[in-house]
Amino acid sequence: MNFTREIRRDLLREFPEKRCCRLSLLAAVLDTSGERILGRDGSLLGFSFTSEDEDVAEYFLAVAEQLFGIRMTLTGAVLDPKHGKNKITFSFRGRNAEEKLKEIDAHGLSGNFDECCAVSYLKGAFLGSGSCTLPGGKTGYHLEFVFRENVAVERFCELLDGMQLIAGTVPRGDKRVVYLKSREGISDFLFVVGAGAALRTLENVSSAREESNQENRMLNCIASNADRSATASAEQVIAFTRLKEEGILPSLALPLRAVAEGRMAMPTHSLAELAAALHISKSCLNHRMRKLMQIYAEHLK
Repeated sequence: MNFTREIRRDLLREFPEKRCCRLSLLAAVLDTSGERILGRDGSLLGFSFTSEDEDVAEYFLAVAEQLFGIRMTLTGAVLDPKHGKNKITFSFRGRNAEEKLKEIDAHGLSGNFDECCAVSYLKGAFLGSGSCTLPGGKTGYHLEFVFRENVAVERFCELLDGMQLIAGTVPRGDKRVVYLKSREGISDFLFVVGAGAALRTLENVSSAREESNQENRMLNCIASNADRSATASAEQVIAFTRLKEEGILPSLALPLRAVAEGRMAMPTHSLAELAAALHISKSCLNHRMRKLMQIYAEHLK
């Protein structure tokens, strides 16, 4: 199951109990995946919504029926070649459609939200046009909502801002997209709308990703240290070879000569490995290495 579907499943488990919340949810549906049906004279004849998810469509139909006692009619089914799914459209037309739309709009973004209604609007917006992806391959965290009108986008961003959810916007064809790209923002959204199972999935993915990042940082650190060690070893071999060629090495004390000859014989050994081979401590080896490099710097650099 993809993550968008998992969030939807969480949201579909509960039905808004209060009428105001049902109206807010339906308002979000109309702002995202819905349309107001107008007559030639501009009068409101009805409304419709489109969905590619049958469970979501049934949920919206149930909301509309419980609110107004109406049964919306299936008026279209078009195959979406990109996703391989049918987009189904349900419509309602009636003499009192304008009255119903006014009540819906009064509990939409242009109205005064109670907290419960704001949460219901968020749920409706996600069910209407939302999607969310988790990191994988070239993708990162991404939560988005698609709106038909710029005015709705501006008010929706204000609603999110009031919940400390800072979103960005971008045009997509003739529509507008509101998006969040941070793990923290998506986590807060899932908490607010009560998508508990999806939130646990997000936390598990985030933890696994952090562990992977930590492991990569450790491997990079090890690789970097290995590169530095290889560079230092090469510099030591060059220095000790010069000391030997210039006749300086034979005149040095035996402990220093042993270290220099050991390094030249074992250039790929780490300091710990070289110290063990020479039967001395690592601190002793470091001390003698510094002394040899000092002699090299004083006489041959």
